[in-house]
Amino acid sequence: MHYARVPRLFADLELAHGDGRFARLFRTLTKADLLILDDWGPDRLSANQRRDLMEIVEDRYGAGSTLITSQLPVDAWHEVIGDPTFADAILDRLVHNAHRLALDGPSMRDPKTAKSDTTAPGANAADTTLTKPATGAKK
Repeated sequence: MHYARVPRLFADLELAHGDGRFARLFRTLTKADLLILDDWGPDRLSANQRRDLMEIVEDRYGAGSTLITSQLPVDAWHEVIGDPTFADAILDRLVHNAHRLALDGPSMRDPKTAKSDTTAPGANAADTTLTKPATGAKK
């Protein structure tokens, strides 16, 4: 399992391109049985980020599960990715065979809510997408 907040992940990938760690970081991301990408979508992706994400999801497709959390609904992800061709390719690999859980309720980060309702499922209108390897997929 590998957990990463998306904004930090893209910053780490950018640094890794420059200091020679990219291949090792890329391998870590693509070989994890479960890759958790938290906080998807606060910023629109740059061209380099789109290319890196495309390579990651391409190598993971059918080989490992990917869990993505976001405050944005999946239909808004196309705009976050930016380029229509990359967006179609990335989302095809992420959303195909995915289980989507739309969470609705009070935020767990709101101190008033957290104390009064400890069973709240998560942030308002959050979207979580979990992709899993296809049956009989290679490891």
